[in-house]
Amino acid sequence: MDLKFKVIKKSNRNMSRLGEFETKWGVSKTPMFMPVGTLANVKTLTPEELRDAGSNVILSNTYHLWLRPGEDIVNEAGGLHSFMNYKTGPMLTDSGGFQVFSLAKKKDIKEEGVYFKSHIDGSNLFLSPEKSIEIQNKLGADIIMSFDECPPYPSTYEYMKNSIERTLRWAKRGKEVHSNPEQALFGIVQGGEFEDLRKESALRTVEIGFDGYSIGGAAVGETKEVQYKEVEYATKYLPEDKVRYLMGVGDPIDLIEGSLRGVDIFDCVAPTRIARHGNAYTRHGKINLRNQKYKRDFTPLESDCDCYTCKNFTKAYIRHLIISEETLGGRLLSIHNIRFLTKLMEDVRDNIEKDTLEEFRDSFYNNYYNK
Repeated sequence: MDLKFKVIKKSNRNMSRLGEFETKWGVSKTPMFMPVGTLANVKTLTPEELRDAGSNVILSNTYHLWLRPGEDIVNEAGGLHSFMNYKTGPMLTDSGGFQVFSLAKKKDIKEEGVYFKSHIDGSNLFLSPEKSIEIQNKLGADIIMSFDECPPYPSTYEYMKNSIERTLRWAKRGKEVHSNPEQALFGIVQGGEFEDLRKESALRTVEIGFDGYSIGGAAVGETKEVQYKEVEYATKYLPEDKVRYLMGVGDPIDLIEGSLRGVDIFDCVAPTRIARHGNAYTRHGKINLRNQKYKRDFTPLESDCDCYTCKNFTKAYIRHLIISEETLGGRLLSIHNIRFLTKLMEDVRDNIEKDTLEEFRDSFYNNYYNK
């Protein structure tokens, strides 16, 4: 699918840009944050709650859906949108590569693909570039990913050099078997912390030709300074007229810093994961509702937040739910946390429009981290 992306405005001061891309679900504005629905569900939330929280694109996971319930089941249901009744925006599936390299046991990386044992039952499995694309074609998301090797951090220069070569060969093989014309296929740029390898990976992935480009291997244990350099090393060699996707990054300041470096879309499991542990994002930093000081706090998480949670419930009540292990507590915090990040991206877009994103970044940082 030719993903129709256009840049609406470029900053005169940095690499940030306003953009939009069009799918059959309408226009999606960038930069944006995508909630993660690993198993065809953003944990504990309904499609209506996601829509009301400002979500547009949501992400699901190839590896997990391949194992449960199986891509054929999802395909028979009419694809992911029908299976989970998400009918208000596009969907994206990752390749499964990250999960294979992070979750699977006893990995054996070969040229043909990766042999490994399931993290669920220990059964023997094999995933190749062709198999990943075949699964994603059946899952039916609007945007799908090439299968790449996800190198550990830190890795030696020699290891990373060989790794990006393998990822490039796998990208070509995946593109050759991609058979669903309604799906946009993204290539993935790797290269770790090495500038010349990021450049080489970016330029050669662009040579293969994809509908958009992903930046992998960031936020995997390196410092923020290194992470931001990795992003910049990649984005400056990617086409202006294609979507740029920074994979697995969702810390609020990282969304702003990534936008300053020309990234268009982000995803992360963090907003719902931290919610399940009683944590909420606020403009003055993360707070833990288990803290005793919220026991008699009858104010919302944030006074001017427009999410369902903040309009209807207090910190004291949410704390009671969390302490009592009531599922609603995590649900309410998930709604707020996703809205916090989608609202943050609305603010990012507003500040790109005004070319004041650097000032917004500084103000946000001072409030969020210095409290």
